[in-house]
Amino acid sequence: MIRRHPLLCALALLLLALAALAWSYRVHLTAFPAIIGAYTAKEYCSCRYVMGNSADYCQAYTRQYVPISGFRDDPRSRRVTARGLGSTQTAVWVGAREGCRLLPEADALPKE
Repeated sequence: MIRRHPLLCALALLLLALAALAWSYRVHLTAFPAIIGAYTAKEYCSCRYVMGNSADYCQAYTRQYVPISGFRDDPRSRRVTARGLGSTQTAVWVGAREGCRLLPEADALPKE
């Protein structure tokens, strides 16, 4: 089989190696979706409410290759929520000395 289909065998071996690598990094790979929303929310909050830049500038500053699917900026409460790759993260302005911090996911849900 190897002599008749060397490329097919090499491809199968490569796929097996990639599957083993993904399995060994599975914990890190499951954390990745939260990073997109967290980065956008935290950096936008810091740009907008700590540094005092305009909303347009901060949106351009936090733009990434992986697009976010939802974004909400609440200037009254100085709270920024970003959704990317199925994970929603919220950052809130704490104060002039503390800046912005990410909220745990349970606290990030809107209050009704």
